[in-house]
Amino acid sequence: MSKRRRYSEEFKRGAVEHARQSGVSCAQVARELGIAASLLTRWKREADAAGQQAFGGMGSPRDEELARVKRELARVKKERDVLREAATYFARESS
Repeated sequence: MSKRRRYSEEFKRGAVEHARQSGVSCAQVARELGIAASLLTRWKREADAAGQQAFGGMGSPRDEELARVKRELARVKKERDVLREAATYFARESS
C-alpha cells in the first residue's frame, strides 16, 4: 500500500496560480505537474473559498501532539528493548 503524498503550501498555491493565469485547462496544468486533475480542481476550490487561509495546515494541534507522543513512545520502547537485551547479555556473561 502506498503512502499518501503531501504537497507543500507553496506548491499548492503555485499550481492554483498557474491554472488561473495560463490559458490552458486545469487538466493540462495537472498533467504538467504530475498530479491528478481532480486534486488541482479541489485546491482551486479551496483557494477560492478560503483565500489566504487556504492550505494552512495538515491537521489540528491535538492531532500533531498525538503524533509527536506516538513517535516519542516508539523511540522510548526501542531504547528499553536495547537496554533489556544488554542486561540479559551481561547477566549471562557474568554467570
